[in-house]
Amino acid sequence: MKKRIILLESFYSGSHKRWAKEFQEHSSHHVEIFSLPGRHWKWRMHGAAISFAEKIAELNYQPDYFLLTDMTDLSVFRSLTQSQFPKTKYALYFHENQITYPWSDKDEDVKLQRNNHYGFINYHSALSADKVFFNSNYHQQIFITSLSKFLLQFPDHQNLESIDRIQKKSAVLPIGINFQHLQSYVRSPSSSIPVLVWNHRWEYDKNPQWFFDSIRKLKEEGLDFSLIVLGEKTQKYPAIFDDAVKLFADNILHFGYCENKDEYYKLLAKADFLPVCSHQDFFGYSIVEAIALGIHPILPNRLAYPEHINIENKPSVFYESDEDFYVKLKESLKQERLVIRTDVAKYDWNELIDLYDHQFNS
Repeated sequence: MKKRIILLESFYSGSHKRWAKEFQEHSSHHVEIFSLPGRHWKWRMHGAAISFAEKIAELNYQPDYFLLTDMTDLSVFRSLTQSQFPKTKYALYFHENQITYPWSDKDEDVKLQRNNHYGFINYHSALSADKVFFNSNYHQQIFITSLSKFLLQFPDHQNLESIDRIQKKSAVLPIGINFQHLQSYVRSPSSSIPVLVWNHRWEYDKNPQWFFDSIRKLKEEGLDFSLIVLGEKTQKYPAIFDDAVKLFADNILHFGYCENKDEYYKLLAKADFLPVCSHQDFFGYSIVEAIALGIHPILPNRLAYPEHINIENKPSVFYESDEDFYVKLKESLKQERLVIRTDVAKYDWNELIDLYDHQFNS
């Protein structure tokens, strides 16, 4: 039976925006998107629920579901809207969470011990939801298992029994990709010089310092490679990017954000190897897309990455330590890239959408 779903995305940019639009496009249900611009994420966690409640008040029908994402306070939104929509269910989708996200020690909220507040918004939003979805098995497990430590830091009445209630109503819905569309960009290697790529956000949690330090060592050892640097940058991005554009001037094929999606995929498809150094990835959308394009990933054996790769390919892809990463990166440059795009074909929207639609039918 076709359901009416209102999807409320308070950080409508990047992979969040693509996920919302592509779910809307592929679902057999009627999905309507309400959104706010993808900026000021802390303010979104405080204010988005009120902004959305005011917009929703104008609806002239009863939706079956409100589907909110983790940067909206679902409990506030529900308190402001439930009397108008008593039969509507409230679901929460976690792209990230602020309990296990690695906060920067330069963040003022960490220095002032205010960072727990954002984690608590995620906690009571999950508690208030009728259903809780996570974008990976890893994300679901780390959120649930970290809740006890998070709650035990408070002085009393920590409500640990509430964790079980959240777990029982939670499920995994991976992020979908347009796998068939990506295949039109796949190409065979066109150069004997290996091409390395960075295609993540220009932020500290993606560990750009380690990435550029490692390829600097390759350069110092005389290994030949080309470099493509993509990804969005914020106003305050790590200074290592400004250093890197000078240090690797002779290696660079492209350096900077690419607004045009077609041009982005054409540039990404030129790469052979994707060295990943991230401290945090609850799913890794940009990495999954790169694998779908036939790029050989070099991944840490942690976070969400192990669930993306088939078991027989894991020895060629994963590393265990900083030292192991550099060895694997150096060895990779001397070999042909490993094409494992079929490993991530399971994330094609055409494969996943039945799982999504089933959740909203049940």
